[in-house]
Amino acid sequence: MSAPEQVVIDIWSDVMCPWCVIGTRQLEKALDELEGEIEAEIRFHPFELNPDMPPEGEDSAAHIMRKYGRTPEQAAQGRAQMKTIAESAGYSFDYAGPKAEGGEAPPSMMWNTHMAHRLLVWALRDLGPQVQARLKHALFDAHFQYRRNVSDPQVLLDIAEETGLDRTAAEAALADPEIDRLVHAGQRQAWDLNVSGVPAMVINGKFMVPGAQDPQTYASVLRKVIERERVMAERAG
Repeated sequence: MSAPEQVVIDIWSDVMCPWCVIGTRQLEKALDELEGEIEAEIRFHPFELNPDMPPEGEDSAAHIMRKYGRTPEQAAQGRAQMKTIAESAGYSFDYAGPKAEGGEAPPSMMWNTHMAHRLLVWALRDLGPQVQARLKHALFDAHFQYRRNVSDPQVLLDIAEETGLDRTAAEAALADPEIDRLVHAGQRQAWDLNVSGVPAMVINGKFMVPGAQDPQTYASVLRKVIERERVMAERAG
């Protein structure tokens, strides 16, 4: 039996982006189906959907209505549709954290994600893609399922420590100007690739898959990429 084909998948995404967590989960399901056939190294890169978001954040529903000009009914319908799609991908947007007195969940908020991207860039550079992926999932969960303020450095350090990362090293990374330079470089690379929305996945540095797709689409694209590169190699040889 031949060894699995190796691919590198670069994903531009944001912690605040529900379609990013859906797309990531769908890609992972596709790779599970392709086990033994294709193996992927996944690397996450920074993309800020709301780089001007103030420190106090903004209520998620109000943000969607303001940014996209939707009515409350349209916003609610969109959330319900997204929740159904996420559940089919194996992810729940339901609140899973502690509730306040009276049984109320904290509000769903949008936050500035620049510091979260610093943490993710550091994880990839110093700890590798597998550790970065673990941290990425922890940040998704922290935002969508536990409604933690992922713009707060102390919250980010708590998440890093809970994920098994060294808190002191993570704290140094958040203050490191070189890490900040890498975040900006990653975002410039997205602009150079004409990435205007996320998730955006680039396979082997050449083939882009925009938006969140279903597992079958991801599997089909990956097989086509492998076949195309095989044909190109044969022609070059």
